[in-house]
Amino acid sequence: MKKIALFPGTFDPITVGHVNILERALPLFDEIIIGVGHNSTKSTLFPVETRVEWIKNIYKNEPKVKATFYEGLTVKYCDEIGAQYIIRGIRNMADFDYEKNIAQMNKIIYPQAETVFLMCDPAYTPISSSVVRDLIRNGGKASEFVPKEVIF
Repeated sequence: MKKIALFPGTFDPITVGHVNILERALPLFDEIIIGVGHNSTKSTLFPVETRVEWIKNIYKNEPKVKATFYEGLTVKYCDEIGAQYIIRGIRNMADFDYEKNIAQMNKIIYPQAETVFLMCDPAYTPISSSVVRDLIRNGGKASEFVPKEVIF
């Protein structure tokens, strides 16, 4: 059976930390779908189409990676695409506490999917999309925190 994983997030914008997690996940799965999700609690800076396009450009030479947009429950999307795994990146204990609760709820709602936590490399611990968005909004230099394909 093909091991399909969903890597969900808003990716607004995708950062080098996200790329670090995905590179480390690649050997573990046959296919990884990066699901750019709509999160009603987050105020996004970039249109979803732009975010999906950036990801497609970053992984254009990696046949195991696809990028899509989805709305609604992540586990419902897992069911739609046949994903048995959900990839979540962890930078610190606060991330773990937050993600653990979501993973446990997802397991109750959709037991067919297993959440896989991957710690980012220490160099990427301070990098988050929200910090990068703040840099961009306030005229700071954010290019070192995003892949070269992310143009704003």
